[in-house]
This record gives sequence, C-alpha cells and structure tokens, in this order.
Amino acid sequence: MKKIQLSITMILGVIISILSSCREDEHIVVSDVQIIRDKIDPNSKIAGMYLVNEGNMGSNKCTLDFLDYTEGIYMRNIYPERNPTVVKELGDVGNDVQIYGNKLYIIVNCSNKVEVLDARTGVRIKQIEIPNCRYICFRREHAYVSSYVAGVLIDPNAPLGAVFKIDTASLQVVDKVTVGYQPEEMVVLGDYLYVANSGGYRVPYYDNTVSVVEFEGFRQEQQIVVGLNLHRIKADKYGKLWVSSRGNYNDIYSPYGSVPSNLFVLDKRVGYNEMIVTDTINVPCSNMAIHGDSLYLYSHDYDNITQQSTLTYGIINIKTKKVVSKNFITDGTEKEIKMPYGISIHPETGDIYVTDAKNYVSTGTLSCYNKEGKRKWRVSTGDIPAHMVYLKK
Repeated sequence: MKKIQLSITMILGVIISILSSCREDEHIVVSDVQIIRDKIDPNSKIAGMYLVNEGNMGSNKCTLDFLDYTEGIYMRNIYPERNPTVVKELGDVGNDVQIYGNKLYIIVNCSNKVEVLDARTGVRIKQIEIPNCRYICFRREHAYVSSYVAGVLIDPNAPLGAVFKIDTASLQVVDKVTVGYQPEEMVVLGDYLYVANSGGYRVPYYDNTVSVVEFEGFRQEQQIVVGLNLHRIKADKYGKLWVSSRGNYNDIYSPYGSVPSNLFVLDKRVGYNEMIVTDTINVPCSNMAIHGDSLYLYSHDYDNITQQSTLTYGIINIKTKKVVSKNFITDGTEKEIKMPYGISIHPETGDIYVTDAKNYVSTGTLSCYNKEGKRKWRVSTGDIPAHMVYLKK
C-alpha cells in the first residue's frame, strides 16, 4: 500500500483547495480514489477497512475496496492492481470477507473458491476451491467455510450442505462435516460451531434449524429448531446467540403459510450445556451487527402480495432484549438509501457503516454515520457493496 499512499499525497496537494469548499457529506473522485472528511485518531489501533462488493450473479464483477483511515481515502477495486496477472480477477459474487492472522479471506460464492490474500498488501497467496461456498469463521489454527455443496439451482431435492475445515498454515482442506440444507452464517462459541441453515434452494420447503458441530470430533452433534429460512447468526458477549430468519417472504401458497422474517435468541438451558430458543423478538431482520450492548439491524421485509419492501433500521438492547430505537439514522438520510445491503460498526468509534446496493446492477454507496446516527460522509463503491472487515495496525 506504500506505493498508493505516495501518489495520494501528491494528489492531495493539488486538490486541497477544492476540498475546502465541499460540504461535509460530499466526496471527490480522482480515478478510483475518493477523499473522505473524517477525523483520524493517531492512537487508533485500526488502520483501515476492506469492503467486498458482491457484483451481480453471472457478471464476474466481485471487487475489493479499501478505506484507509490513516490517509483519509477510499480506494475502489484495488485487487487488479495488486494482482495484475490473475485472470478474471476476484470472480463471481463475493459473499464474505474476514481477516485472521495476517491473511485476508474472501469467499467468492459462484466461482466456488476462497481467495486468500496478504492482509496488508492485498496480494494473492492462494486460491482454495470449495463448491458454492458462503461464509467463513475461525478457531485456533483452522478456518471453517459453509457450503451449499451443489450448484446454483432451485431444487426441492437439493442435498444437505457442509462445513469445510481448512488448515490456516497449509491452506489445505483437511476435513468436512455435513450439516443442514444450504448453510449460511456460522459462529464459534466455546467448543461448538453453530451453523444457520436456510434450505434456500428447497423453496418452499425451507430448513429451520441451527446445526451444532463439536470441534473435537468435528461432527454434527444436534440440530436446534429455530425459524424458517435462517440466515444470520451472531454471538454476544453474554454467551447468547442471535439468529435471523428470512421466513418465506409472506408466501401464502407455502405449505407453512405466510411466515415473516424474525429474530430469535438462543441461550443455555438452565442446568444444561445446550442451547435452546429462549426469546422471539418479533422484528424483521435482514442483517445485524453487535457493538457493546446494542444490536443494530436493518430489514427490507418483502411482501409477496404487494411486491413491496418495507425498510427499517433499529437497535435492540441485548441485555433486556427490547427494541430501544426504530431508526438508528436520525438525520433523515435513510430516505436516500434505496436498498441497504451491509452493516458494520467501527469497534473503537462506534461509527455505523451502511451500504446501499441501489438497483443491484450499478455503482453502490457506503455511508458512515456517527453513533448519534448523523451521516459524516458517503462514497461510491462497486456493484452491490456488502461485506466489511477491519484491518488492525
């Protein structure tokens, strides 16, 4: 990144007078570099944030952006420059991004691979082939990747999914465990891996379980019935799990009837070492992020009858399990977001990042809000901006 930072320093000198006349929420585009207005804390332990743009399925337009907190710049599509000899670049549909140790892992769903990069330079280290991979998490010296296993196809007979185990030193697949149908997000809690199963390819016969995989023997120990068409799963600092279901989009022709999106809480049964559903929050949830005692969520709840989406932004207190805000954006700029598609909270400042996929086929945006919900700045991204991870210094 040193090479880019040097060129940006020169650019800054040329356009500094222009910046002084800009409104706070405006940005200037210089090629694929955008200048942001933000106060940089020299004592921060966070160097930057990577953002993966999914790209529309079949378009081979997954791209990687980087927000450099030190320079105050946002760089779009950095992967081709760092890896000029890689054919087809990142590939088709980026579905997750995480950092573990000194490596950056990008899940490229329809290209059936995990791209492993050097977290500081963005240079490719290796490509790991995993069919229809979805999300990634880590424990000790291993990475775990959820997989639909089969190709991209709606099929009531779609097979069970799996979680692949990868050695983070050799970057080789060393094991695999069968879980529920079309597994999505996963979370590590203690000696177990919890996997949210969607059954999304088996519409209208969705899955409704969380698979519990024990690490010692790497086998599925049980399945917890939670809700229809599960997607997100997060662990809070109190040892509870928060699991979202997409329902069936109010499909009245479904054998289950009309089932809306919902949010569930799993906690240990009193006197036992097993998780059960303890609470149903009764709020729709498309995506969520936990910071402190607050769970931030947004939802675009689709009604199959009206063919309309209702957009909501809320905060839930994870201790009381109560909704404390029905809109964490307080300055009215949520009206400018057409399709929220990603959310992340800066671990130090509490700043809220929300991406907008717009119409799914054109340039999206990333908006930064302070913890009071007022927008600080906004930049242009690639197509369908979705997944974010922070790089430490």
